[in-house]
Amino acid sequence: MPFNSIIFLVFAALFFALWPLAKRTDNGRWVTITAASLVFYGWWDWRFIFLLLGAGLNDYATARAMAAWPSWKRWFLVASLAGNLGALSVFKYAGFIAESVGLLAAAAGHSIDLMSRLPSFTLILPIGISFFTFQSMSYTIDVYRGHMKPVTNLFHFFAFLSMFPQLVAGPIVRARVLIPQLAVRRDTTEESRWEGMKLVAGGYFKKVVIADNLAPFVNTAFAAVPAPESSLYWWLAVGAFAFQILFDFGGYSDIARGLAKWMGFDFLVNFNHPYTSTSLREFWSRWHISLSTWFRDYVYIPLGGSKKGEARGHVNMWLTMIVSGLWHGAAFHFLAWGAVHALFLSAERITGWPEKLKKLPGGSVLALVTVLFQVLIAWVFFRAQDMAQAFAIIGTMLEFNSRTGFPTTEAFKVGVLYLSLGLAMELFHFSKLDARKWFSPTVYRSVEVATVAVLITLSVFLRGAGMQFIYFQF
Repeated sequence: MPFNSIIFLVFAALFFALWPLAKRTDNGRWVTITAASLVFYGWWDWRFIFLLLGAGLNDYATARAMAAWPSWKRWFLVASLAGNLGALSVFKYAGFIAESVGLLAAAAGHSIDLMSRLPSFTLILPIGISFFTFQSMSYTIDVYRGHMKPVTNLFHFFAFLSMFPQLVAGPIVRARVLIPQLAVRRDTTEESRWEGMKLVAGGYFKKVVIADNLAPFVNTAFAAVPAPESSLYWWLAVGAFAFQILFDFGGYSDIARGLAKWMGFDFLVNFNHPYTSTSLREFWSRWHISLSTWFRDYVYIPLGGSKKGEARGHVNMWLTMIVSGLWHGAAFHFLAWGAVHALFLSAERITGWPEKLKKLPGGSVLALVTVLFQVLIAWVFFRAQDMAQAFAIIGTMLEFNSRTGFPTTEAFKVGVLYLSLGLAMELFHFSKLDARKWFSPTVYRSVEVATVAVLITLSVFLRGAGMQFIYFQF
C-alpha cells in the first residue's frame, strides 16, 4: 500500500479516526497498530504476511529464551540471526548466488545452471524485507548485549516490528528507542501535530513533485542503447538520479516521521541534507542515517572498528561498505558501489584532504564540490543496469567532452528543471540562511501555514507519473 496512492489515504483516514480511542490502553495500542500494519503490508501480497510473522515470532521467542536461559543466550542469538539472514538469503540473494556459481563454473570450463532449479517463490522479493529484518535483528542483538530487556507481550513486540509508517522503507527504528515509546500512552500536542503536518506535506512534495518528475529523465537515460556520448548529458542524468533518490527516499522518511508524530511517536531524522557535506565521512553521517548507524553499531564496531590499528580499521570499513552494497541489492554493481565509497573513504582517512582543503580561501565550497563529484561517480554503479554500463557512463563523464548532440526531450527539460530546484534547496541549506530570523514568531507561523498549503497544492497539480518508491526494491 504505497503512501502515494488513494487507497493509503483512505487507510490512513480510517486509522487516525480510530486511533484516539484505540491508544487509551496498552493492548488497544498494540493490537490496533499490529492489525493495521498487517493490512498495510498484506495489501501488496497477503502471503508475505507470514514471512513478517515468522521473523517476528522467531525473534520474540529467542529474546525471551535469552532471559530464561542466559547461559545459552549465544546460541539463541545464533538462532535469531540464522532465521533472519536465512530468509534474506533465500528471497534476496538466492538468484545472485546461483548466477555467481554459474559464472565461476563457466570460467572453469563447466556448465552449471542453478537458476532454473530455484523454486519460483525465491525469485520474488518481499517488499521491505531488508528493513524489517534489520529492525528485528537490532532487537535480539540489543537483548543479547544487555542493552534492553525482552518484551513479554507479543502484541507489544509486533507493534514495534510492524509499525506501518516505517515498515517497508524505514527509517530503521531501534527497539530500545521505539519499544519504550509504545509502552505508554503518548498524547499529541498542537505543536507535534503541526510538525507532523509539515513533515507529511514536505515529504509528499519531495516524492511526487521532485522525485517523480526527475524519474522519466533518469529512466530514459539509463535505458538508452546506445548511450549518448556527451559528458554534460551524463553529468546531468546522474545528478538527476542523485536528487531523485534523495527526494524519493527522503520524502518517504519524512512522511513516515510525520505519521508517527500524529500517532505520538518520534522517529529520528533519516536524511540531513547529505549533499551539503564537505567530507565523505560527513556525507555518511547525513545519508540514510538509520542504516549507516546500524552498520556502524552492528557490523563495523563488532569487527573492531579502528581500535586495532589503522590498517585493520580500513579493512573493517571496506567490509562494512561492501556489506552495505550487498544489502542494497544482489548484483555486482551494488558491491562496486560499496567498494567505490570504501576507496574514497580510505583516501580521505589517509590524506585528510577535507580539513586541508577547507583551510584555503573558498575551501569549503571546493570540498563540497569534491564530495559531490565522488558521490555522483559512485551513484553510477548504484543506478546502472550492470557493470559494463556503469564503466561506459563513467568513461563518458570523465572525458569532459564538448559534445552536445544529446536528446533534448520533454523528459530531459523537465528533469533539468527539477534538478535545478533540488540543487537550489540543498544550496539554501548550505548557505546557513535561517528564515526564522526574517520574521517575528507570529508572522513566521503564518509563513509556515502558507508554505504547507502551497506544498499540498503543488503535490496535487504538479505531481509526476505515480512511481513506486525506489527503496521498495531493497
